[in-house]
Amino acid sequence: MLNHYGKTASFTTKIGLCLNMRSLPWYVQANPNTFFPRCYGLCTESEKQEFLDDFRRTVAASILKWVVLHQNYCSKVKGKSKKEEAKNSDPSPKKDPENPDLKLPSLSGQVVDTACKVCQAYLGQLEHEDIDVSEASTEALSEEEWNDLTQQYYLLVHGNASITDSKSYFAQCQALLSKISSVNPQTEIDGIRNIWIIKPAAKSRGRDIVCMDRVENILSLVAADSQTTKDNKWVVQKYIETPMLIYDTKFDIRQWFLVTDWNPLTIWFYKESYLRFSTQRFSLDKLDSAIHLCNNSIQRRLKNDKERSPLLPCHNMWTSTRFQEYLQKRGRGGTWGSIIYPSMKRAVTNAMRVAQDHVEARKNSFELYGADFILGRDFKPWLIEINSSPTMHPSTPVTAQLCAQVQEDTIKVVVDRKLDRNCDIGNFELLWRQPAVELPPFNGSDLCVEGISVKKAKKQMPPIASVGLSESLLDAPPKVRSARALMETVIRPPRTTVRQDWKREEAKGFRVISKRRA
Repeated sequence: MLNHYGKTASFTTKIGLCLNMRSLPWYVQANPNTFFPRCYGLCTESEKQEFLDDFRRTVAASILKWVVLHQNYCSKVKGKSKKEEAKNSDPSPKKDPENPDLKLPSLSGQVVDTACKVCQAYLGQLEHEDIDVSEASTEALSEEEWNDLTQQYYLLVHGNASITDSKSYFAQCQALLSKISSVNPQTEIDGIRNIWIIKPAAKSRGRDIVCMDRVENILSLVAADSQTTKDNKWVVQKYIETPMLIYDTKFDIRQWFLVTDWNPLTIWFYKESYLRFSTQRFSLDKLDSAIHLCNNSIQRRLKNDKERSPLLPCHNMWTSTRFQEYLQKRGRGGTWGSIIYPSMKRAVTNAMRVAQDHVEARKNSFELYGADFILGRDFKPWLIEINSSPTMHPSTPVTAQLCAQVQEDTIKVVVDRKLDRNCDIGNFELLWRQPAVELPPFNGSDLCVEGISVKKAKKQMPPIASVGLSESLLDAPPKVRSARALMETVIRPPRTTVRQDWKREEAKGFRVISKRRA
């Protein structure tokens, strides 16, 4: 048996998973935007343009969010500590501690009007309202207007600028955001900083991954690589700006699953998984990989931040059992069984079903995969990537225990279960087995071909007398005359001719025939 399948790049590479998720609705009644952050392969001009349009729409929505969050902040009771303000990442303008009277740059309300116009047009496209409206009224912003809106957005979010009389726009912005949230399930994870994560399309272990929040820098990075178009090198994915944190620290979940057959598709899900923590406290003010990437291959080279909570493990890993205990102590113990675990199972099943047609369905094979998830504030898991050949190195006490266990349980499913269907399969559970598809009944006619082989005669045959076709045959309808009957009529000589030839043969004697038979 072989522990790998061929042609799995459709889901084990970042570009493959990115493109494959777009085809999901053709295979499964599911929306990929509900569990997979939107993603673009920056290998063609069309993909770059789609990303640019998305970035700009997110700019407009973020301006509306700023207005709503700023007004909510102003209406709250005063007296919050600076520590709480930093924790909540309030977008309100900060004062310079050295010069409190210094006025921060102020933007006119026109920026909000433009952002509302963009969001309203976006909603119209989703609801197909733009079909019934004249082109003049739905005309998009010019490049100059987009650049101006983007620069004002940068000042608002990164430069701590403010918007004059933003309170008057509060109701309008809140109503538009409510409509956007109803059609865009990723509104919550977008945040307001428009951060994107740029990844090499086919690398693993977090190599060369960077986070950026300025579109010009992202496009410049791709343009600087002359091999982008040839190798499909870069993928850009929306960064989850509102992840669930444990003691102010980001983490992700490594979840194993096993595929033992692709036809019929058979998936086994492992009941145990583990969490990987960052060595640094979470912050959106810095886009350092040490803060935002939880890959063990990156974090193991770093020292834990001194300001990080001492309640976190020094080796930066938890088992899923330990995580459930953490949730239980905070009164959210039911979220694992009701939200997190079943949602991860659905995401894996959807990803495998859409990839089934691309994988080489080789028998006597199996493969163990590692899926990486990040939880949002609402505990909903987001699939980030799927890894082939997940590391089984006992790098920490957690992996030393779980990796050995999952390998042993894999052998139970793959080998022992072939001999005994009721054998112990460890912590694996059958996640999906494709139902058998019955072939449709065959209602066609039974067709067959009959004939005899034609051999070259050893002796020249006597000439065939001219034959005249029977008038009765000629008068018969074509449908009642088979091809075989017609051929026999044309080729077979009249009976009188056959009898004459037979008499000639008899005259020559029976000896010639006997020699031929011998």
